[in-house]
Amino acid sequence: MLKILVTGITGEIGKLTVSHLLKKGVPPSDIIGLSRKIDVNDGLIEQNVEMRIGDYLNYESLLNAFKGINKIMLTSAVAFSDRFTQHYNVITAARQAGVKHIVYMAIMRKEGSRRIMPEITESDLFTEHLLRSSGLNYTIVYHPPFTDVLSLYYGAHPLEDGIEIPASNGKMAPATRDELAEAHAEILSTAGHENKTYSLGGSELISFEDIAHVFGETFHKPVSFSTISKEEYIDKFVAKGTPRKVADFLTSWVVAIEEGEFDHQSGDLERLLGRKTKSFIEYLQSN
Repeated sequence: MLKILVTGITGEIGKLTVSHLLKKGVPPSDIIGLSRKIDVNDGLIEQNVEMRIGDYLNYESLLNAFKGINKIMLTSAVAFSDRFTQHYNVITAARQAGVKHIVYMAIMRKEGSRRIMPEITESDLFTEHLLRSSGLNYTIVYHPPFTDVLSLYYGAHPLEDGIEIPASNGKMAPATRDELAEAHAEILSTAGHENKTYSLGGSELISFEDIAHVFGETFHKPVSFSTISKEEYIDKFVAKGTPRKVADFLTSWVVAIEEGEFDHQSGDLERLLGRKTKSFIEYLQSN
């Protein structure tokens, strides 16, 4: 009997991954969600999904949670936390508990890139190296920017405020968290993904200037677009109360997008889903 454990179950990707496992016909009794605390109102318990308590920073809790587990979806720890220790604990506890296979979500990197994304790249590289040397089967899935959170970069009110950003024509291949979670579920519920990597770029290449045009076409209202300096962009965040380190972090993503760090389209995501991903205009229309 295959037992699949999904970490970060209170987060959007973890919860959506479980939802797609259920849609694919995996019995609820074969799915376990991991969280630092159990929320009886999150809907998973009602679907008869077992919930276990485990904290990435509490090794013993992970050992207990991983008993009888075959596969783990390691939802990466959030930025501005000790991702090195957290991911080390999960992988080491999994190996000690007899887990066979870990799927890890990393951030997409351009082939040959030397870019170090703050709070992310170094811990991703560490985690990938640890997985490859662990003796466990692994699958690494490289995530692009999320279509459904791009508003973090261009603002909550583009129709009124326009889009002012330190970018212009740099393209990315985003995908929604739901699409990425569905790909996770496909990998977790089927065989043949051992010791492979997948680059999950979406079907559409789009820039922030393109996004401004899509908003204008969708809502029949011109949306202004202008390129501003990184310093101006950071200052706008800070003026709204965003901590400077978070503003720097968000800016690093925009710069990476502009410079083509996330424009790779391997076709892996389309093959895992069996279809093309939503375009940005389709995303807007469906939301």
